[in-house]
Amino acid sequence: MDAMKVMVCNAGSTSLKFKVYDMPSENVLAQGGVERVGSADDAIFKYSNKISGFSTTLEKACVPDYKAGIRMFLDYLTDREKGVLKSVAEISRVGYKTVISRTCFGVSELTEDVLQGMRDWYVLAPVHSRAYLQSIEAMKSVLPDVRMIGVFETAFHKDIPIERKLYGVPYEWYERYGLQRLGFHGASHGYIAQCLSEERKSYKAISCHLGGSGSVCAILDGKSVDTSFGMSLETGTVHANRVGDMDGTMVYYLEQEGLTRDQILDGLQKNGGMKGLSGVSGDLRYVEDAAAKGDRRSQLALDVYVNGIVHYIGSFFLDLGGLDYLVFTAGIGEHSSYVRKAVCDKLAPIGVRLDERRNREDATVISADDSKVIVKVIPTDEELVVARSTYRY
Repeated sequence: MDAMKVMVCNAGSTSLKFKVYDMPSENVLAQGGVERVGSADDAIFKYSNKISGFSTTLEKACVPDYKAGIRMFLDYLTDREKGVLKSVAEISRVGYKTVISRTCFGVSELTEDVLQGMRDWYVLAPVHSRAYLQSIEAMKSVLPDVRMIGVFETAFHKDIPIERKLYGVPYEWYERYGLQRLGFHGASHGYIAQCLSEERKSYKAISCHLGGSGSVCAILDGKSVDTSFGMSLETGTVHANRVGDMDGTMVYYLEQEGLTRDQILDGLQKNGGMKGLSGVSGDLRYVEDAAAKGDRRSQLALDVYVNGIVHYIGSFFLDLGGLDYLVFTAGIGEHSSYVRKAVCDKLAPIGVRLDERRNREDATVISADDSKVIVKVIPTDEELVVARSTYRY
């Protein structure tokens, strides 16, 4: 394939992150981001030229919407002194780490049909889908001639065997409404699979993406064969603010007890998870600190969190019929030696043994030499996966 410049955009509810890659060399030319999108006088803009070394941070900036944030980054990107491109015409494609669409489970150009599919399943990931739909619309208005590619979070999981996807609902609901386990964090788990596949072609692995949201994925020879997430983001392990797995009938019970639907959703999506259990924070660092000082609820939150992760690892160990690698990635997975130790201690029955010193030092391999399972810490690179997929599309 021909060389091209690919820009990757990662959108949040009030944030934008950008990276520009020279493909296929995969060199990062520039990166930047905006925090507090929607602010007239309190946004933060960052830009870094990876070729010259120039970088800047602007505080108290005016970034009223996504379009303004995109234009600001493109202005720096093409600036004669600070930029890396002569013009935006050098950008061949823009890749998005999109979440979910009823009409696409893999990698696709962001056509109106695919965008409508995102709107159709908006309710399953409202915060994420809103950010992407709005930022994609803004990007199309600023760069109307550039191909926009969506690398959906479900892509890595799309070939999971159907018997592991289906819920015990009327089969017609699967056919008509698409009810099934979809899985997310596909770019992250996919990156882990790519890293492991560079070491061996045949292997059994479990990837633990643990961050603000978390998921566990069973990987066989580089392919996803099971995942903890279901059809929506309100499933799987306990998250920072979201509930994870729960009994759906509890919603009707809470309504009967007098809570409104909005109150229930607020509790499940914004004030649940680690935040709701601990009463301290959705940030695990604060919960760990509180637990170390004797806070009972914080320790309980950590125990619930760890038990949920171990539950899925044990299940996937049986799915795979053994295990060669256990990998921790994302913010918590890469930096919380406490969580890694708590999880691995419970996995002693399947031959996992941790090296305490390696774990404290966040080494790449943290398992003991006599461990039957190699335990690794691999920093994820979701943007690179999006750049590769966008380039190959």
